[in-house]
Amino acid sequence: MGRPRLTGMDASTLGWLVMDTSIGPLLLAGTESGLVKVGFHTDERAAGPVLRRLGERLDAVPEPGAVPCIPQAAQQLAEYFAGRRKVFDLPLDWSLSSGFNLRVLRALDATVPYGAVVGYQDLAERVGEPGAAQAVGRAMGSNPLPVVVACHRVVESDGGLGGFGGGLETKRRLLALEGVLPEPLF
Repeated sequence: MGRPRLTGMDASTLGWLVMDTSIGPLLLAGTESGLVKVGFHTDERAAGPVLRRLGERLDAVPEPGAVPCIPQAAQQLAEYFAGRRKVFDLPLDWSLSSGFNLRVLRALDATVPYGAVVGYQDLAERVGEPGAAQAVGRAMGSNPLPVVVACHRVVESDGGLGGFGGGLETKRRLLALEGVLPEPLF
């Protein structure tokens, strides 16, 4: 699945796991540096192509489990979905983000706690780019670490949900879990 590094060194390892959650299966992938990817709606069958592309991008060989952050992330996400965890304490590998997107994701992670929401425009202002609300939306769409770096907490200034890579029903369910929205009736 991986390719050898040009330097002649062995490719690094990309550990992974698919876990079942109340919002569907999540693919967790990590490197020795930390959790690098959380993928929505990715069961075991769909994981192969995603892991191949990710392994090529990171010059890493996908192997089930294989790195310390994977069981740690699975445990913390299970606690989150059970309502027992409000803050993730995981090493994160930010190598899939850069520039403006990385600045926005780090600001989101550092300033918008469990049970709170922020508008796209407000988040743009927090990173010193007051006219960049749409760019913030694109940054949320490129977030490789959803749920852990909680892009579901970013909403429209008029109270609308905005978009979400995992689907609007998933966003509603995550916000309900955090007490921002009522639980769906059915």
